[in-house]
This record gives sequence, C-alpha cells and structure tokens, in this order.
Amino acid sequence: MSSFHVLIPVPVLSVVTDGLASACRITKLWEADDATIEQSAADIRGIALGGHFPVDGVFMGRFPNLEIVSNFGVGYNNIDTAWAARHGIVVTNTPDVLNEEVADTALGLIISTARQLPAAERHLRAGLWTERPFPLTATLRGRTVGILGLGRIGKAIAKRVEAFGMAVVYHGRKPQPGVGYLYCPSVIALAEACDILVVIAPGGAETKHLVDAAVLKALGPDGILINVARGSVVDEAALIDALQSKTILAAGLDVFAQEPHVPQALLDMDHVVLLPHVGSASTHTRNGMGQLVVDNLLSWAAGQGPLTPVPETPWHGETRVRS
Repeated sequence: MSSFHVLIPVPVLSVVTDGLASACRITKLWEADDATIEQSAADIRGIALGGHFPVDGVFMGRFPNLEIVSNFGVGYNNIDTAWAARHGIVVTNTPDVLNEEVADTALGLIISTARQLPAAERHLRAGLWTERPFPLTATLRGRTVGILGLGRIGKAIAKRVEAFGMAVVYHGRKPQPGVGYLYCPSVIALAEACDILVVIAPGGAETKHLVDAAVLKALGPDGILINVARGSVVDEAALIDALQSKTILAAGLDVFAQEPHVPQALLDMDHVVLLPHVGSASTHTRNGMGQLVVDNLLSWAAGQGPLTPVPETPWHGETRVRS
C-alpha cells in the first residue's frame, strides 16, 4: 500500500496527513512546484481533498491514473462528479459523522435568531442594561419548522425541533416513505406551511437560488430563515431585501454566497445571526470527518472498495479502471 500515491491539494487536518503518510506516499500540492507535480502526475492514484478546492475535469485530467477523490465534507459541488464518473474515478464524501454537529448548529441558530440572543449579549456588553432592558423578542412557541432537504442532517434537525414542541413539515424531490411529517410539493408550499424555514439542501446548479424572493414572501413577516447548507441555495440579494423591508422577521446564516466574504448589508442588521461556516466545526467531528477521508483512500488502496461513494459515482464492487 505504501506505493499508493495520494495528492493533497490544500492543507488539511493532521489526522489526514498523518493517517495517509503512515501508509501511502503523499504529495502536498502547496509545497511542490509545477515541475515536480508533472513528473509525478502518472503516479498519483488518489486525491485527499479539503476545503472547497475546485476539482474539475481539467484538474483530474492532469493525473492519467487517478482512481479516487476522497472529499472532506458532505457537500461536494466543487467536484465535477459527472466527469469523474465518465472516466471511472470514484468520488467519496463524509456523511453521517457530522449529522449531529450540524443539527446542533441549526438548532442553535433557530434559538439565537428567534430570541435575538447575540443582540441581547451585545446590549449587555455595551452597558445598555443599566439604562434600559433589552426589548421583548419573538418566541419558538407554536411555530412550525419547514425543512428543505430531509436527508440525514434534516432528520436530525427535525428530531431536535420536535423535542422543543415544534411541528415539522418538509420538501424534497419526492415524499419519503415511512416519514410522518407533512410533505409539501414545492418550496413555495413549504414556506407557506411554516414560519421557520431551515435550508439543508445540497448546493450546485440544481438548487441555486431555490430560496428566492417569492419563497421569502411566502414565509411571511413572522418568518425566520435558517441556512446551514450552501450559500448558493438562497438568493442572497433577495434575502437582504426581504430582511431590510421586513418581508421576513429574521435570518440565521452559517453559509454565504461568496465565502468568506459577507455582504456589509447583512453585517449591519441586528435581526440576523451570522456564523463563519462552523456547522461541523468541532474538534471531535472534524477529526471524524478527516479519518473517513483517510479510511476511504486506504480501503480503496487495499482493494476493498470505497466506504462512502457519492451517488453520482456509484460503487458496484468492481475495481475501476481509468478509461
């Protein structure tokens, strides 16, 4: 297995580099010059991917014997999976290990946004409590949570908000068998049926601006938008307009359209809770994700196949041969 050569394009957690270095040959792209990469291109069989480094057909095409791209994270819209599938390259991601952490973050945003907890803390820290009490806030009582994307994380969020006494409705490509929540046939219908809309749908071209001005209008003046998915799923300009015009009550955002850049208009509003994409960012969970990146590569290198292949590059049990 030590002959299995893995390219690491950007710095990653030590659990990844150490785990791979103990069993494989690794090349760190940021430490190698172009000549070195070109010389070793034919030897590279795996990529350990972190962050949102773009991996398109041009990039993968530089490595004629590439077999597998192991992605750090559930979302993988930065990878051209269609190109990979056509060329016999497996793509894996890290599902399940971050479900609970992201669901916790979503719940934290729901509570913080409805009760304006960050604004209340700023009020106290600024010394304003001695002058006047913090204004009364909205509540979670009697609310319905709409979940856009009832996958693994969506179900974990639903479980949490049910424990808080809130009803759950959802929308996805189709109704899910065995799910007791009300299915809404469109995003508009979902927004009309709820007053807290949680976005946990995958990113990519198919879901770009799925939450637009019409959806925000349907959510209504008591509505709260929570986004723990990808910034591209929400029309950010429409969201800013809806918040400024009080078309909706508030928003809690962990993701943005052009990360790490956040529009000044969002920063200027007190009825928005903003986080720097930390949904899964605990040491425990990120190490678990990193270990799964390693495990996918080592399992593949040992001839045992990938552990968590994405649907676009399904695994049928055979060893793929690069075409």
